[in-house]
Amino acid sequence: MELSDYLRVLRAHWAGIVLITLVGAILSFGWTFTQAKVYSANASGIVSLQSNGDIGSNAVGDSLSKSKATTYVQVGESRAVAQLVITQLGLATTPEALVSNVSVSNVKDTPTINVTAKASTAEGAKSLADAWINGLAAQIKSIEAQSLVAGSSAAGSTTGDGIFLVPVESAVVPSTPIFPNVRLTIGVGALIGLILGLAYAFVRNLLDRRIRTVEAVERQFGLSVIGTLPKDKRLDDEHRIVPEADSTDYATESGQYALAEALRELRTNLQFMNVDNPPRIIVVTSPLPNDGKSTVTANLAVTLAAAGQKVVVVDGDLRKPSVTTAFGLVPGVGITDLLIGKAEIQDVLQPWGNSGNLLILGAGSIPPNPSELLGSQGMSILLHELSRDAIVLVDAPPLLPVTDAAVLAARTDGAIVVISAGKTTVDELGKALTNIAKTNGKTLGVILNRVPTKGALGRGYGYYYGSYYGTDGDTKHATKRVSAEDTAAVVNNVVPIRTGTDSR
Repeated sequence: MELSDYLRVLRAHWAGIVLITLVGAILSFGWTFTQAKVYSANASGIVSLQSNGDIGSNAVGDSLSKSKATTYVQVGESRAVAQLVITQLGLATTPEALVSNVSVSNVKDTPTINVTAKASTAEGAKSLADAWINGLAAQIKSIEAQSLVAGSSAAGSTTGDGIFLVPVESAVVPSTPIFPNVRLTIGVGALIGLILGLAYAFVRNLLDRRIRTVEAVERQFGLSVIGTLPKDKRLDDEHRIVPEADSTDYATESGQYALAEALRELRTNLQFMNVDNPPRIIVVTSPLPNDGKSTVTANLAVTLAAAGQKVVVVDGDLRKPSVTTAFGLVPGVGITDLLIGKAEIQDVLQPWGNSGNLLILGAGSIPPNPSELLGSQGMSILLHELSRDAIVLVDAPPLLPVTDAAVLAARTDGAIVVISAGKTTVDELGKALTNIAKTNGKTLGVILNRVPTKGALGRGYGYYYGSYYGTDGDTKHATKRVSAEDTAAVVNNVVPIRTGTDSR
């Protein structure tokens, strides 16, 4: 992954990252209330030698005091001192337990001994520290007294003037506990939450099979993305046709310039796809329903016509035709009626717009076996005759539910596959492209549709065959159906296209 990929993941999942980070901080803050508070207080004393005052004795005494201070650190953490403190404070605990709450240390090369005591209350910590330094002083006094009585040890003879611990600094009542440290705990909790949030984002991105970027298509399939169209709520209308993208009024409307420019860019890419042998008959399809293929077909046709190009839009979805409805035309006779000889070509082509460059060929009557009809030689002849004077855009059914689009792709110059950003998965697109390849069809490119202009991409999508092609109770697309005998005649025999000058 490149830096841009990491940034894309962070932008897509920033809300989850922030939420998990906040949860970590809040949980850690709440955890501090479940913990017993611990306060700490410090007291100190100095090991001193009572001498006769001459210079030599002072030098020796200073050195001896430093040495003794180091030795008495161990005494300060003994059970004997703990027992003295228990007796003094009247504590209901054991010496071993009390020693674990106290630490005794010596400042290097000094006769100073520091005592740090911990307790569940601030006053308790202060009392324990003061009592401990006093108890240590008493214990040192007792040890030194025994040494003097013995009189046989070097320490006893050297310290005839007496060694003792002088408490010099009493403990202060602490204002805040040392545990739990609320700020530190919240910081650590937030950091852990941030790490978990980042892990969540990248794991989710790794498991997410939805296609979100142009790079994902090109990297995974090696196909060119010939256009990216932004999501526009105006395309959700029943007719799904935006105003002509080249018109000044449309291009200057707030928020609509991006779509207008995207359509013009798509038109340019299509026109320069193969300069020497440009495609004339193009199938527009998608992996699944509701990817916007019919809307893309209609608006691409309008954009091409606005540039002076003659275009014929053919409704190749004989199962659920929608092209005439998209253009606001009345459904009537169409492809099936033309192929079985029940209509003339001038009867089925409907003009749209003021330019005179755009013609619409509806589906006509719904046949019982659309795949065979679309793959017939008569259909091939029809498309090639239409392409003599115009670019033919065939709005075909989705590739995964049925084979119609793949059959059409094999008899045309190729197919453009429309996918929805953040909805179409890698597996769906891969299977769709495989279906085209199985019929020896050619994929001209991919259009990434409904690309969000801001925020995270859309949700996933589930497909069910019946939801798209179910006919029970479907009155919106109800049309008369062609008999099986008429369709069989088209499939088994070449039916020429009849114009007004044809003789019969």
